[in-house]
Amino acid sequence: MKIAILGLAQTGKKTLFTLLTGRPVPATRKPEEALEGVALIHDSRVDALSDLYQPKKTTYAENQFVLCPDITASSSTSRLWMDPARRCDLLCLLIRAFDSPDIFHPSGSVDPERDRSLIETELLLADMQLVETRLQRLAKEKKTSQTSAQAIEEEILHRFNAALEDGKFLTTVALEADEEQAIKSLDFVTRTPLIVAYNVSEDDIGKDLGPELLTISCEIESEIAAIEDEEERAEFMAEMGITQPSLDRINIALYDALGLMSFYTSGADECRAWTIRKGSSAPVAGGKIHSDIERGFIRAEVMKYDDLMAAGSEQGVKQAGKMQLHGKDYVIEDGDICHFLFNV
Repeated sequence: MKIAILGLAQTGKKTLFTLLTGRPVPATRKPEEALEGVALIHDSRVDALSDLYQPKKTTYAENQFVLCPDITASSSTSRLWMDPARRCDLLCLLIRAFDSPDIFHPSGSVDPERDRSLIETELLLADMQLVETRLQRLAKEKKTSQTSAQAIEEEILHRFNAALEDGKFLTTVALEADEEQAIKSLDFVTRTPLIVAYNVSEDDIGKDLGPELLTISCEIESEIAAIEDEEERAEFMAEMGITQPSLDRINIALYDALGLMSFYTSGADECRAWTIRKGSSAPVAGGKIHSDIERGFIRAEVMKYDDLMAAGSEQGVKQAGKMQLHGKDYVIEDGDICHFLFNV
């Protein structure tokens, strides 16, 4: 799963990307260049399991980020951000909501809602261009013959065009499964899930800006990341009124927006979080570990995280009668700790 970091110039995108992934953005990076990196999703349940089992290795779930070129209010030919964003599974819009005399704003002033509207307009225009291009191609193909699949696609594109002209993202257009398949390869950006994050000043840390909106101060998060001593870091966060680093909240929110969740495996060798889609069956979850588990699935031994923490050990869970055995129809729940039995 890939997450696009999108925004205007001078919003803090490069800082956020580096904070999340630990990968510095080279000064030699070209304006049209997209940069990729991986961010660990720090999970208190993984930490607790690691403390309990003392494994040789602890592994967190991950998000993969793509730093896209700046969005600009310009002609379609210079939408350099468009192609890398289309190849992502989620869009994270970073909006500037901080003032700084040292950092210029392309529009001359800081206005988060104006900037968000501009970005959303650019997204709509990018998809309108794609619809127009595809309809023109279908019109040419229709002069000779038209398949049923092309007819379905054309009808969908006209519906898409009406929504876009009305200023609506394509996530608002409901499609049947066969219709989804018909336009799957077109990669519409406004049909991609979207999360908005506001890069705020120190004074606005922790303020609620509304539903589905996240706030982060890249400046303060940079200061937190630079503090190596854990006690000093905790004291600094307490002084700032920060209970959880914003980076962790953003990672978790993005993970959830993708419809993903974690299950766990634990033992002396490794405690690990595994990423699956919500609603996945036990064999599918086992297949994330190894394809042989899905093919030869017999059953899954499942502990609930809270039961394990309360009991203090696997043996305690068994003695309490809370170790569960499930077949192939079992739907994994967030936080399940699993051991899979299978035939090779």
